[in-house]
Amino acid sequence: MKVAVIGAGIIGVTTAYELASDGHEVTVFERRGSVAAETSFANAGVIAPGYVTPWAAPGMPAKVLRHLLSRHAPVRIHPNLHAGDIAWMWRWWRACQLHSYQTNRLRMQRLAVFSRERLHRVTRELKLDYERRDGYLVLLRSAKDLALAQPGLASLAELSTRFEMFDAAQCRTVEPDLSPETELHGGIYLPDDEVGNCRQFAALLRAEAQRLGVRFRFHTQVQKIIAGPAPQLVHVYAPPEEASVLLNVSAESAPQDAQDTQPMELHPVTEGFDALVVCAALASNALLRPLGLKLPMQAVYGYSITAPLRQHEGHPDHGPRAGLMDERYKVAISRLGARVRVAGSAEIGGTLDRHDPRALATLYKVLHDWFPGSARLGQAQVWKGARPMLPDGPPVLGASGIAGVWLNLGHGSSGWALSCGSARLLADALAGRPPVVDAEGFGVERLRE
Repeated sequence: MKVAVIGAGIIGVTTAYELASDGHEVTVFERRGSVAAETSFANAGVIAPGYVTPWAAPGMPAKVLRHLLSRHAPVRIHPNLHAGDIAWMWRWWRACQLHSYQTNRLRMQRLAVFSRERLHRVTRELKLDYERRDGYLVLLRSAKDLALAQPGLASLAELSTRFEMFDAAQCRTVEPDLSPETELHGGIYLPDDEVGNCRQFAALLRAEAQRLGVRFRFHTQVQKIIAGPAPQLVHVYAPPEEASVLLNVSAESAPQDAQDTQPMELHPVTEGFDALVVCAALASNALLRPLGLKLPMQAVYGYSITAPLRQHEGHPDHGPRAGLMDERYKVAISRLGARVRVAGSAEIGGTLDRHDPRALATLYKVLHDWFPGSARLGQAQVWKGARPMLPDGPPVLGASGIAGVWLNLGHGSSGWALSCGSARLLADALAGRPPVVDAEGFGVERLRE
């Protein structure tokens, strides 16, 4: 089949690779100039299936309210909410019921376990060499943090996930550079989990996909989908500077000449395919809405800082060894080669180009608490990404109900952890094969009211 994939984030790239490995003729359309250039650009990099859970959980609304005035809140609500944010929060609140949470958690974790297996298989078979480390340590600052983590421990046991309860001394054996000045009650160690460079993996997999014949059309904006037995899409191409204007890139990241230049005249082009797979994250709404499909998908923003680690004489491996999570602040610390990445926060409302200094302050605080002086923060890269969140948690995979149009969307903060498995399920569904794992609950029908 001749298949178009819209979007070249980690979801689009893995989808293109799996489709091409099945023998399809694949073209990927991407509005940016490279793969993994938006939500996949600087995420935490954590692959921990036991911690892939819906954000819609019992007690979460109360937690959000309690954190409203907190200086280092893991969740923030921007005062300038628009109607879409409010409607999304209403559906999210309804999904926080215990039964819904338990059902969606099992769906997501089932997919996450399969996705990790698929990631390992693809990495092994293709001999992909990207920055990664084994092991994940959840840090518990106090006995209260341990008590709050108990439901998560029960979830790990249900999944038969290997984990060990550590005291403070054992935590420092796994991560010897943890600061002795910060209170540490203990930790949860998951030896089978890992951290990895999502963007680097996406770039390597893109090369492998191209070897299979996949064409990547960068700086190409898809404007419209025409559904049908032989679906079509309408797109425009512009050189990088003009594309920046066309795509409304923020002033912070757009080249100066792009901000001051009027876009060139763009001529829409229509192409036909046997199938279209929409992997364009939040941009998907504008493409699907004219076709009658309104997904309740909104941006929940996350932040990260990435900085080179200081090299100490006689101690070249200074800093974190692998991946950690500060359970109290919901902030991840990841070792990526010679750099450290600190990622977290969940911000509802606001805009992509406006950084909340309080969210960044929390990231710097957590890094300083656990690894003071470990990074060259004067060289830090600050990033904010828009996670495409569905209110109940799981992504939507498979047929859209619109002729010729397929979906791989709404992975929220778990895109990297779910990407390889989601791509395989989508490819199998498109080919009419039974899924490798139970795909119940990922269909678009669950989102229709």
